[in-house]
Amino acid sequence: MDYPAATLVFIALIFTLAGMVKGIIGLGLPTIAIGLLTLRIGTPEAVALLVMPTIITNLWQLFAGPRFLHLLRRFLTLMAGLAVGAFIGVRLLVDGEFATVMLGLVLAGYGVLGLSKAQFTVSPRWEGRLSPLIGVVTGILYGSTGLGVSSVPYVSALGLSKDELIQAMGLLFSMMSLTMALALAFAGKFEPGVAGMSIAALVPAMLGMTLGQKLRDRIDAALFRKIFFWSMVALGIYTAIHGLK
Repeated sequence: MDYPAATLVFIALIFTLAGMVKGIIGLGLPTIAIGLLTLRIGTPEAVALLVMPTIITNLWQLFAGPRFLHLLRRFLTLMAGLAVGAFIGVRLLVDGEFATVMLGLVLAGYGVLGLSKAQFTVSPRWEGRLSPLIGVVTGILYGSTGLGVSSVPYVSALGLSKDELIQAMGLLFSMMSLTMALALAFAGKFEPGVAGMSIAALVPAMLGMTLGQKLRDRIDAALFRKIFFWSMVALGIYTAIHGLK
């Protein structure tokens, strides 16, 4: 993965921007990074670069909460589905054109869902049946696009407390990131040089998060979230169309 200096600067700026958005509204690092990186590099390469920043930030989020073992048992079947789906998705990722179209559709769908503010609830009796299925679908989407956002509305619909929800998302995204690293390695897409660049991407991402946290109180968060989701719709449509060319 040898990029010219201009591309390396572009990558650093994108991770800084993505980190800043996460610092302001608490989400969006992988979404922004994947969506914008694919404007200059391939989707498989963008997904590989995001592995280490995603693993580190989500492991921190996971172990910051008190309910790790309880959540681990509760979401065991969902995580098993994630692992299976991620390996399937990475095989699809090898087809760069397909992955780019899928990425565009997921970005646009994520933006529409965020703008709709739709609320879902899942009955406890359905959780055991739905979790493995949601896991496989999320894993396939994550493996092929680098985005696991399909799990967010499902987990949010389970009635978890705020702290449990934050820790649960850290658990699931940690599992997705670790599985993605393994799946990419088996597919020959996560060699030492790629891993090194992914680790280096942590620096601008964390710098951006720090800046975003400082700007949080000076920006209307609700307006910023609306702009963010509309941007995801526009970027998703553009990416999907670009993938079809």
